[in-house]
Amino acid sequence: MSGENPTPLIEQLLTLALESRLLLIGREAVRKNKSHLHFVLITTDIVANHRDEVLAENRHYPVVQHFTAADFARLFKIEGAKTVGFAKSELAKSIYAELKPHRINEPLHPSKKE
Repeated sequence: MSGENPTPLIEQLLTLALESRLLLIGREAVRKNKSHLHFVLITTDIVANHRDEVLAENRHYPVVQHFTAADFARLFKIEGAKTVGFAKSELAKSIYAELKPHRINEPLHPSKKE
């Protein structure tokens, strides 16, 4: 081996998601594609008002807060985005399972009263 650190599993999964075109980049894309949404990932450096909007608009979906905007730029090759949605898929389930400890909401289920 060349002495390099192995890439963490979550970064490998995120790279696959990018290659598989499972990403919904930005709040507007997430808002317009809710029928395809599995979960939402926001950065730790998102503005508080935007964080609150994402939580309110996606109360039926898990919202995970992890990584920074710089991490998004490195991992997803996107500049400036602080909100990313993941389309429903087995890969999205695996990614969510890895990130679940960072979930910041309890999704409402359609059968539950608000």
